[in-house]
Amino acid sequence: MTPVIEVVNAERVYQVTEELRVRALDGVSLTIERGEYVAIMGTSGSGKSTLMNILGCLDLPTAGSYQLDGIDVRMYDEDDLSDLRNHKLGFVFQAFNLVPRMKAQAQVELPLAYAGLSRRERRQRAQAALDAVGILDRRDHLPSELSGGQQQRVAVARAIVCNPSLILADEPTGNLDSRSTHDVLELFDRLHAEARTIVIITHEDDVAARAGRIVRMADGRVISDSGARVFA
Repeated sequence: MTPVIEVVNAERVYQVTEELRVRALDGVSLTIERGEYVAIMGTSGSGKSTLMNILGCLDLPTAGSYQLDGIDVRMYDEDDLSDLRNHKLGFVFQAFNLVPRMKAQAQVELPLAYAGLSRRERRQRAQAALDAVGILDRRDHLPSELSGGQQQRVAVARAIVCNPSLILADEPTGNLDSRSTHDVLELFDRLHAEARTIVIITHEDDVAARAGRIVRMADGRVISDSGARVFA
């Protein structure tokens, strides 16, 4: 079966000034199979966020390749990439990224509006997603009226409303208390049980322990991988 993610010898170099070049990724190779739950760990500057941006098609490697579902992402133009991010990928961020003056249900409907769905279908699918994350009763609340854990649940509902096959989460529990962290991780466990592929960036060992595989990075390289393929 074709892997969901196949990164081969990826490099990402940023030209900061005419003289200064920063190598954020240095020959990273990573294969993730369909249905895996993978945690990527590393200190600040390890390259994990740069790698996540590439996996989410928000950036491209300077060298090397990235294939998503067997297709090199360089084959896509900007419109294709936008469509892919809206349908195949679900993003969850540490900062929630909710619109302050928009109610929870409207937040979840946003990706569906971009996809051109009717108002009725947007409403039905958004409510189903909110129900799936256990927060349907808060659908008419603004972010300021929700706890941190509830805001993250809205963000997760928005991430899954288009039924993506791959969920990318960047420090999704970083702004949460211990109880909310537990609740959100239980939610990720349920999504994984539905055969979704999940890649989560975290610096917390207890969060990473929920994943079936841990990839550790340092200085732009993968230094360990508990689930790396072994070739004969």
